[in-house]
Amino acid sequence: MTQRPAVLIMQRHLAPLTGFLESTYDVYRFWEHPPVEAERDIQALVVAGEFPLDTALIERLPSLRLIACFTSGYDGIDVGWCRARGLPVTHAPAVNHEDVADHAIGLILASRRRLVEGDRTLRSGGWTPEARLITPSLKGARVGIVGMGLIGQAVSVRAEALRMSVQWWGPRPKDVQWPRTGTLLELARSSDILVVACKADDDNRGLINAEVMAALGSSGLLVNVARGSLVDEDALIQALKAGTLGAAALDVYEDEPTDPSRWADVPNTVLTPHTGGATTESVQGMLTLLMQNLAALFAGQPLVTPVPD
Repeated sequence: MTQRPAVLIMQRHLAPLTGFLESTYDVYRFWEHPPVEAERDIQALVVAGEFPLDTALIERLPSLRLIACFTSGYDGIDVGWCRARGLPVTHAPAVNHEDVADHAIGLILASRRRLVEGDRTLRSGGWTPEARLITPSLKGARVGIVGMGLIGQAVSVRAEALRMSVQWWGPRPKDVQWPRTGTLLELARSSDILVVACKADDDNRGLINAEVMAALGSSGLLVNVARGSLVDEDALIQALKAGTLGAAALDVYEDEPTDPSRWADVPNTVLTPHTGGATTESVQGMLTLLMQNLAALFAGQPLVTPVPD
């Protein structure tokens, strides 16, 4: 009987992939116990791209042929280090960006129209004839997009449909219909809502710092649907408590899961548990690409979605 290829799933929340993979592969789960007895057999790692991948672990796997990233983002993987060792990395691009953009708009609506606060007010018996929440309209709001990739473009289309104006900033010009500002600070100063939608890497850690938050201002809203590392979280909490930033709506955090006590006394926040791209359809799309990349590897065929150079 031919030995089946062995794969190692790295993160616990990817455990549901086990059932799909076990029909074809011998599956190991890193959180259960280090797969010491199988280190020589494992040929592929299945990972979530936002989590740092230990290169020391990779060096203990002599048969490793692929790092298969289940997600679109792969900022936790040192791709250059892998390439130098001839180890390819795949990911799941262009699968969940529309859903993440929907989530970003949902966060904007929830924060600006105070939907969560309204729900709590009603449930607590605080809705009286004299008490009514008055909120700003979205019409005419100036939305600044940090990063004009697939998510940024999808957010921009939705924002315009909701009668908001759009401008953006990124380190490189792009052929898009929305105007690009000269600097990030200029974008923050001229925006009512700043949406972080750019790719994260070591060079832009803490990109949204105290200066950017101050430029957005005491009535500004910061929305992050990209990666928590892009925002200086300590500075964000301080700015919200001091009132130098108006509000924040977040789906991603520096450490995940984030400690709920960290946010217990932070005002003017809407917080979701990194669910922006977690729709049934998007997860199915990511699963399909994962299975296709693994199948291509073991069939000796070109990988379907390798991380670009």
